[in-house]
Amino acid sequence: MTRKLLLQITLYTLALATLLAVFGLYTRPEFMLRMANQVWSCF
Repeated sequence: MTRKLLLQITLYTLALATLLAVFGLYTRPEFMLRMANQVWSCF
């Protein structure tokens, strides 16, 4: 494998892990409510 290909695979893996983590948090309504309240309190 070339260095460029390895870097690309690593970045795609990190992006996928991040998306899965965010999706997992969306299944927890209490977390989403807390985040919405924190964002709303900024205004």
